[in-house]
Formats: sequence, structure tokens, C-alpha cells
Amino acid sequence: MSETLQTVVSGLFVVAVILIWFMIGWQLLLTLAGYFHQSASIRERRRVDEREWDLPGVSILIPAHNEEVVIDRTLRAMRALEYPEDRLQIIVINDGSSDRTGDIVRRHAAEDARVLCYDVPAGEGGRGKSRALNLGMTQAVHPLIAVYDADNTPATDALKYLAIQLVEHADLGAVLGKFRTVNKKRNLLTRFINIETLSFQSILQAGRWKMMRIATLPGTNFIIRRQVIDELGGWDEDAITEDSELSIRMYVHGWKIKFIPYSVTFEQEPETWSVWLKQRTRWVRGNNYVSRKFLRERGGIRSFLLRFEMFYSIALYYVFFVAIVISDLIFISSLSGLISIPLPGPYTLVWVMAVVLFLAEIMLALSYDREDGPVALLLAALMYLTYCQLWLVVVMRAFWMDVVRREQMTWAKTVRFSVEEAPGGRKR
Repeated sequence: MSETLQTVVSGLFVVAVILIWFMIGWQLLLTLAGYFHQSASIRERRRVDEREWDLPGVSILIPAHNEEVVIDRTLRAMRALEYPEDRLQIIVINDGSSDRTGDIVRRHAAEDARVLCYDVPAGEGGRGKSRALNLGMTQAVHPLIAVYDADNTPATDALKYLAIQLVEHADLGAVLGKFRTVNKKRNLLTRFINIETLSFQSILQAGRWKMMRIATLPGTNFIIRRQVIDELGGWDEDAITEDSELSIRMYVHGWKIKFIPYSVTFEQEPETWSVWLKQRTRWVRGNNYVSRKFLRERGGIRSFLLRFEMFYSIALYYVFFVAIVISDLIFISSLSGLISIPLPGPYTLVWVMAVVLFLAEIMLALSYDREDGPVALLLAALMYLTYCQLWLVVVMRAFWMDVVRREQMTWAKTVRFSVEEAPGGRKR
């Protein structure tokens, strides 16, 4: 290998190591902050449970397009929520379903006056979740709006805990709870997703709230003030990740969003790799749209922390993964003898420590939900070598579709599967 090429390779390797360790170091800070938020939330829940609360009215919006596989179980869980009956409205937005979704919802509506089946008018449906939510808002009668996906089965106290936060804190525009994987034991993929989602919430959501008072709305299990939705002009119908887009607009306008880990809902995750790939690609493309939109308007974002968080979101998908690709290629080439890195340093130890920190952070996050143990550790280690690397494919696929081919973004629902009775509808 020529001296020039050797210098270039060495430089790329150093840059990759620096970027990877910057992201790992930031993640470690978030993990520690998430631990303190988890501890504070345990005390907060005890305090909340000691009081009687005058709960405000809530309208639940449930967008539904061909959801006959899951909607019956979802509505049974909604009807079992511990919430004053005269202050709860359950609106299923039947968005052009061609299956039995409408019939199932209307049966529940005949049994329970709180349930409403809103059929999207012909010609106005099929335009994505944001459009469905905006249409559903026209039927809502209460000052608080909750959003749940059609496959969600919240614990009976989930909605109550969210509403209490908005009663207590006037500066909160919205509050979100935790979602857990109901079909986590179905196969290896769902076990990986379970680890991923729990870690994301216990590290990123909890850590960002504790350190910066920032959290991001998920697609489900959250309550937002109707006042906020009206002020912001509803959901952006061009955004396929409408939750993250709305989150940034809320912060731009001075509202806060809090993460409450003890408000829990159970949801179904993809059970096949093809469904997972499509869903994750949609997420990354949605993040691309949000990043482009607000980078153009960055002058209106006064908060340094919010600008940093936007940079981190971009870096997480692109800078970090580019660094991973570079380091992987150099590592493989070095092992095969194609190149050599003459730089002195304990690089093997650096790589091993990165893996150790990754596993330690994951295990701490999983322990909050009693997911710790030897099996979880083995799954996390396997996940690092396989599942995490597959995100490279997702990011490159989204980049190809958005930047190279410039494909139009369209919203597509995640395929549902028949699952066993979910644990929603009872207290944890």
C-alpha cells in the first residue's frame, strides 16, 4: 500500500473512531440521565396515586385503515380504561377500509355510547395518518386529544396518568407514555425490536427529558392539548412521520413534551423482515423530510438544545452510520491483509470498550421493564452484530429513494398479524 493511501486510510480510521466515540459518549450521558428519570418517575407515580384527581375530558383518536385483525381487541381495551365515562370519547377514524373494520367499530358503538365510528368521506381518505387525524379532530368534543394506533391495547391506567400530567403542569403541551411489544416472543426479529424500542425510550426519551426537557411524540399513547393543535394548524399532511414533525413545531412555539414511563400501552411490531424494512425506511424518510423542513427554517429555532437535538437526529442516521461503515471496511480489510494501519494506539481495546458500553447501556435500560438476564444479554450481543448493522441498509435505501431517485413519499400502514390476547386492559 502506498504511503499516500496509507495516510488517507489512517486519517479515515481516526475520524471514524472519534465520531463513533462521540455518539457513544453522548449516549452514555443520556443513559445515566434516563436512569435518574426512571427513579424520579417511580416516586412521582406513588405521589400521583395518593391523590384524587378531577380529570378533564379526553377525545381518543384511532386512525384505522383495514384493521379488522386488531381493532376489536383495541376497542375492548379502550372501553376498559379507568376514566370517567362522561369525559371520554373514543373516535375510530375509518379511513376507507375495505374489510370488516367499520362493522366491528359500529358494533362497539352500539354497545357503548362513548365509541364513535367516523367514516372518512369518499374521496378524502387514503392520504395518510396525518390527514386522518385532522379529519378526526372535527368530531372531537373534549379539550384534550389522545392518539393511539389501531393495534394498541393500553393498560387500564395509561390514559389517566397522561391526563394528570397536563392537569398539574400548565407549560406542558403534550405528554407521552411508553409502548411495549405485545408479540415480542413471536420470533428473533420481534425480540430484537423489543430490545430496540425499550432502549430507545429508556435512554433517548427519558434521557433527553431529564437533561434538556425535550421528548419526541411517538405515533401512539400520547395526549396533546387541543389548544396546541389549533394553534399549530393541525398535523402536517405531507409528513409521513407526523409525530416528530409536530414535536419540533411545538418546541418552536414554546411548548414542552414530557415522557412518562409508567403510562404503558402494548403494540404489535413487524414479524417479518420485509415489513420491518418498509416500516423503518418510512421512518428514515420521514426524518429526512423533517430535517429538511426545519433546517430551512433554523433561524426560527431559538433554542440551542433543540438545534443540537436536530443535529443529533441527523447524525444518528447518517454521520454515525457512515463512521460505522468506514470502520467496518477498514477492520475487514486490515484482517484480510489488504491494508495496514501504522498508527500506534490500543485500537482493539477501543473497539471492545465500545461494544461493552453498548451492552451495558442496553442492559440497564431493559432492567426497568424486568427484561434483564442472560438471555437478554445474549440477544443484545447478537443484535449488535446483526440487527444494528442492518440499519445501514435502511439508511442507504432511504437515501437512495429521497436523494437519488427523488421518489414521492407516501404513507403505508404496517401489516398486522393475528396475535394472542394482549396484556392491555389490566394494570401492570
